[in-house]
Amino acid sequence: MVALKNAKPKILVVGDLMIDHYLWGSCERISPEAPVAVVDIAKETTVLGGAGNVINNLVVLGAEVSVSGVIGDDANGHELTNMLVKIGVDTKKLITQNGRKTSKKSRIIAVSQQILRYDKESKDDILYSSVTEILSTLSSNIKEYEMVILSDYGKGVLTDELCQGVIKLCNTNGVKVLVDPKGSDYSKYKGAYLLTPNKKEAIQATKINIVDEKTLKDALLKLKNECDLGISLITLSEDGIAIYDEKLKIFPTVAKEVFDVTGAGDTVIASIAFALCANKSIEETAKFANLAAGVVVGKIGSATVSLAEIEEYEATLHKSTSDAHIKSFEEISSIVERYRLNGKRVVFTNGCFDILHVGHVKYLQIAKSFGDVLIVGLNSDASVSRLKGPSRPVNIAEDRAYILAALEAVDFVVPFAEDTPYNLIKMIQPDVLVKGGDYEGKEVVGTEFSGELKLVDFVDGKSTTQTIQRIQGK
Repeated sequence: MVALKNAKPKILVVGDLMIDHYLWGSCERISPEAPVAVVDIAKETTVLGGAGNVINNLVVLGAEVSVSGVIGDDANGHELTNMLVKIGVDTKKLITQNGRKTSKKSRIIAVSQQILRYDKESKDDILYSSVTEILSTLSSNIKEYEMVILSDYGKGVLTDELCQGVIKLCNTNGVKVLVDPKGSDYSKYKGAYLLTPNKKEAIQATKINIVDEKTLKDALLKLKNECDLGISLITLSEDGIAIYDEKLKIFPTVAKEVFDVTGAGDTVIASIAFALCANKSIEETAKFANLAAGVVVGKIGSATVSLAEIEEYEATLHKSTSDAHIKSFEEISSIVERYRLNGKRVVFTNGCFDILHVGHVKYLQIAKSFGDVLIVGLNSDASVSRLKGPSRPVNIAEDRAYILAALEAVDFVVPFAEDTPYNLIKMIQPDVLVKGGDYEGKEVVGTEFSGELKLVDFVDGKSTTQTIQRIQGK
């Protein structure tokens, strides 16, 4: 994950851009004019759709994104361009085509149900002059990009000529092309590095009914050979991702809860592109894409996912390393905010945890039982010395943090330099503050920032001091 955090790949997205428009309201009566619902609109929201959702996912992951495509010289086109600029996307390669309608899909939603959708868009192929303009512009700066994504929503931008022109130009300059395909004829994608069809799309394109590993392998090989791909890939929804490189490999999904699969394909191709640009192997890339998809299907509507969310999600699956659970003040602040938005109960405790023993483990297990997320504040070496004497700590802060973070009960460890975690508690404002039973009747630092205080008795005869004395033969 460190390599991904440091990555800032320059990626170009070419495809069908659109606006997803939502009208939210309530419905309490039927129209007297016709047997239809009357929706009282309370608010309107707009988000980037189609290839724009791929772009949104890339931006949130940390990529520097440019976009190329065709929009109309209309109000929707201006709105879409402004939405892209607002999130920092380079729109200089967008082309305006007179007479073309920029895609906007409007959905009327009442009582959490979609009542109606109406579209304003052009679906005809873009003009050949638009194709040549895109290719001409791209040919002069193709080497600026580490990867190109073709996001095909079947709205007429990704014509055969444009797809083949982009792919040949990229291959000549050593730039990989990833494609989210549409339709049943994949010949226009020939020469791409990889495609990301789902199982249904792969069946339509290959005419092979995928029912087991053999037919899955046959479909992957057919795609690889007929489209001259570097790697053949098929997404399998709840079953994960299948890849054929030199042999068939299936990477199981890691989704815990599925609320909505809208836009999951956009997240998958964005995360694959991002990981490949960070020099991850195809195996590592598939696992990363599965994690990203696992997060996004747990959200409602077309959604994005950040590296921090992926890291946190991986931690809940117990597949991460200890250092992924060690956070700074700044990192834990945004993490707590996200957990709160999801209705999670945050628990905090702190200590030196110098020589970890069974008393510590049982104490932390009980602390975790009071909520959903346990954050442990860890005294720095200097503060331990001030509190316990010059011979302490026995183990340095880095070692203590790593061992603590490996415990199943501990979600995050946050080192602090002060003698008390006052500032850390003030920032986190935990729902539950946990301290040892020896604080009965005493003032506990940070209680004014906490929902409630819980005192947990220590295990008799188990302490770091007693452990040190036994080691010294006292």
